[in-house]
Amino acid sequence: MRTVHKYALALVGLLLALPVAGSTPTATVAAATPPVPLLWKVSDADNSIYLLGSFHLLQKSDYPPSSDIDRAFDASESLVFEVTPEDLDDPSITGLMMGLAKSDSAGGIDHVLSPDLKAQLDVRMRALGLAPEQMGAFEPWFVDTMLVTLLGQRSGYAPDDGLDRYLMARAKAAGKATAGLETVRAQLTTLDQTPINEQIASLHEFVEEGDGASAKLDELHAAWRSADIPTLERLTHDEMAELTPITYQRLNVDRNRAWVPQLEALLARGKGHDVMVVVGALHLLGDDGVVSLLRAKGYRVERICSACVATKTP
Repeated sequence: MRTVHKYALALVGLLLALPVAGSTPTATVAAATPPVPLLWKVSDADNSIYLLGSFHLLQKSDYPPSSDIDRAFDASESLVFEVTPEDLDDPSITGLMMGLAKSDSAGGIDHVLSPDLKAQLDVRMRALGLAPEQMGAFEPWFVDTMLVTLLGQRSGYAPDDGLDRYLMARAKAAGKATAGLETVRAQLTTLDQTPINEQIASLHEFVEEGDGASAKLDELHAAWRSADIPTLERLTHDEMAELTPITYQRLNVDRNRAWVPQLEALLARGKGHDVMVVVGALHLLGDDGVVSLLRAKGYRVERICSACVATKTP
């Protein structure tokens, strides 16, 4: 289920800008234990940053978070997210996204999908409450993301319950400064410029998954909750790189590399400026992930995980 993974873990701005309010979520029950955090502390001689892997679609039962996150939050002077809270709340973002999604008159799904795939997609859209006749001018990446987000909401997941939003609210309540590594506009532009054949391939995967899509999203969520790194890497990096290699490079690898100098600048600020950095879990894992990139530069990197029972952690 590659389509869910790509957007659920990669683009917080995209998910939070989608005009899909009003879906009816499944009732959730409070979890017995909090999710195991994907949390690392990266340090130089006199300063630290806490890297936290978020999941952009969560349930209310995923709260409260681990005490490890609470302690890292309390120790941080400020928080950095993929994008700032102000950018996410900018009312013009939805219009920008809709405009980009229709910017190529020849790239709408009515033009680029085969008749067979379009017919199957129409069935899936109707099942999730989308009118096919209103979606034909939109490019595949937008339709794909609408379907994934609606699917998540029907299963009890919501962008507003994502770990990013939760910590943004906590930072505001605590009077902690916030910043962003990039803009929502940059995220949307990056996705809009991915190859059309890979957009179609992702949409085809969603259609082929059929009724099993909800179970696949649950599998991904469960892996995130338990910090099952091998499973997360298989369901995100491996499958995405295989199906849509250029999209993987642009959404994950290129952005990770662009963030590293910004993170190094945070470390260089010196004692008393510890920062919590919250990004999609996809960006922290694997050889191309931010954790590995910073470790390769010689910084001290340690996993923070009180709940972990393994004697050796990544």
